Amino acid sequence: MTKSAVTRSAVTRSARTRGGAALATAALALSLTACGTDSDPAASGGPGNADAPLTVAASPTPHADILGFVRDNLAEEAGLKLEIREFTDYVLPNTATENGEVDANYFQHKPYLDDVNAKQGTHLVPVTGVHLEPLGLYSSTLKKASELGAGDTVAVPNDTTNEGRALKLLDDHGLIELKDGAGQDATLADIADAKGLEFKELEAAALPRSLEDVDAAVVNGNYAIEAGLEPAEDALALEEAEGNPYVNLLVVKEGDEDDQRVRKLAGLLASEEVADFIEKEYRGSVVAASDAS
Repeated sequence: MTKSAVTRSAVTRSARTRGGAALATAALALSLTACGTDSDPAASGGPGNADAPLTVAASPTPHADILGFVRDNLAEEAGLKLEIREFTDYVLPNTATENGEVDANYFQHKPYLDDVNAKQGTHLVPVTGVHLEPLGLYSSTLKKASELGAGDTVAVPNDTTNEGRALKLLDDHGLIELKDGAGQDATLADIADAKGLEFKELEAAALPRSLEDVDAAVVNGNYAIEAGLEPAEDALALEEAEGNPYVNLLVVKEGDEDDQRVRKLAGLLASEEVADFIEKEYRGSVVAASDAS
């Protein structure tokens, strides 16, 4: 959030007496009190002001849609003013949260968050889990995952955690074999047996568009839904929801966890009303965190 700046009047001539200097000091103090300073959260509409809007960065679908439901149906009664800023990538929401352009974000799972903090030196922490988007394997030409064979090309996300997640999905369905001990951060180098498949690493947002150029692609749930796919119906293979570690989170910068507005939003996102909205709106393509545990 942009903080208000304090404008100080230039002193055009020196104070000639001690009394004049005192008057100048008093006037400056009054000006600072009236206008606020960068270190005054209440003046900037920051965490110190419980009445200020809470601005949350989110992916358009389903995150911004879920936040929109909260804003339109639950927030007013809870005394929360909620503003939503949509981002279409996985980088800028964390940058905006770290530097204070937004108060929180909602788009990522814990393994991705941990990877960002480790690599970028950010100080972001989860507040609550909200929902799971099962990762799925899709194709514009194949009807079954078992139809994939030697020489076929599969596109996978190129970020560390989602590539490992994609490879595990393929391994779980017998399409490849990973080396023993390959974990959440598995890469193409951890494939013990590709079974003749070839791989193309792409930015997660580009994967739905790649379906015209590859035989199959492993696509994150939010991007699949945005592209008009229904994971519960269209995926050739889909992650299990129960016990899945990739629940999407409400995230803030460290130190803001106890912001009253953040706590209010966290409570609303964990409510039965939101769980019911997710179930009715997405029909299994998105699963409330309470149903994925």
